[in-house]
Amino acid sequence: MRHPSDNSFADRRKNAAAAKKELLAKFASAPKPNDPAMQERRAEREAVAAAREARRAEREALKAAENERVLQEAAARAAAAEAHEKAEAEARQAEANDRIARVIADEAARKAERDRRYAARKARQR
Repeated sequence: MRHPSDNSFADRRKNAAAAKKELLAKFASAPKPNDPAMQERRAEREAVAAAREARRAEREALKAAENERVLQEAAARAAAAEAHEKAEAEARQAEANDRIARVIADEAARKAERDRRYAARKARQR
């Protein structure tokens, strides 16, 4: 199928060469890296990048501080829970010791009463 404008190979080649020349002219007329406008734009980009990096570092510092605070709160809660558990265990142990002491005292009182009755009975038999 032929091109609708019926361009010949030579025409297409000439058009390609002209486009290539225009492209090279465009790149040749582009501002050079040492151009003051280019240096100013580069400085602006570097300033924006530095500000962005500073904001990122600040965000990371805030996140680290928040994480540290959360860890400290968790450690404090764990210590409080452990102290509460220890206090409850000590209270249960003290209650058990008190109960045991009362039982021993009751047993001793019963034994003393039994011994007193035995001694009284023996005294009456003589």
